[in-house]
Amino acid sequence: MTRISEIDIDLLLTLDALLTDQNITHAAVRLGISQPAMSARLVRLRHLFGEPLFIPSPHGRGVLPTPGAEMLRPRVSRALHSLAALLEPARFDAAQSHRTFVIALHENPALTLGSDLLNQMRKAAPAVRLRFALPEMKLLPAQLEEGEVDLYIGINAGAHDSWIRRKLFDDEFATAQRKGHPRGQKPLDLNTFCNLPHLVVSSVGDPFTGFIDQTLADRGLQRQVVMSTQSYAMAPPVIAGTDLLCTLPRRMLQRFSETLDLFSPPIPVSPIAISMYWHPKNNHDPANKWLRSQLLAAAGLGS
Repeated sequence: MTRISEIDIDLLLTLDALLTDQNITHAAVRLGISQPAMSARLVRLRHLFGEPLFIPSPHGRGVLPTPGAEMLRPRVSRALHSLAALLEPARFDAAQSHRTFVIALHENPALTLGSDLLNQMRKAAPAVRLRFALPEMKLLPAQLEEGEVDLYIGINAGAHDSWIRRKLFDDEFATAQRKGHPRGQKPLDLNTFCNLPHLVVSSVGDPFTGFIDQTLADRGLQRQVVMSTQSYAMAPPVIAGTDLLCTLPRRMLQRFSETLDLFSPPIPVSPIAISMYWHPKNNHDPANKWLRSQLLAAAGLGS
């Protein structure tokens, strides 16, 4: 039996050229090697398959394949086509894919990007599914490495140094109030801001204290926080149905512009950068690259 370890691609190409040209000189030219090198390869082929494979043509120049060589013709063709396919770059056919993509992210970027991302994806990939999952930061490195999560979207805090990052947008903060709020449409001044009741979105630490309160405390000021929630999604309907103020990322609040009016906070608040992160092993993966392009488009960045 022919040993697979003794066959290399040069021998397969040689056998294919000889079967095609039936001439040692022409086959050598096709492969770009010398005629002695071609003859040496033919010797190896005869040894591997245990038969002559080609004999001199009795009616002129060239060689004739033996029946054994003719039997090899379709096998050699299939083997070379398989090898060629192996070397072709991997592709992701979005239009035909039924893949489920998993993105780990918190509520703020989910509310900001979710609908635009899904609408963007379904134009090109109607059968693809999208799953948003709350990130478990301790598990996320392994989840990204093992492919359980395709992308993480969030701020830089907690992101692993080895992940590849692409910023999606910078988001400034805005203070929201309901349409028809009794204070009117005037710009917010610091005194009014401190005296009106507020809703805080907080998931860690003191539920009634946020970064705004620390900024105010540094100035010897304090606001009235009368309600707290851990959910970004809960905040807009609560604000729309009460006289509370709430300071959150502007891009998210703009999704609720039909029921909310937005104002610049009366104190300086640094914007946050929202980025997508992926594992380096997936940097050239066609499916992951496609998903990233969809996110860039949803964020208004093109590709």
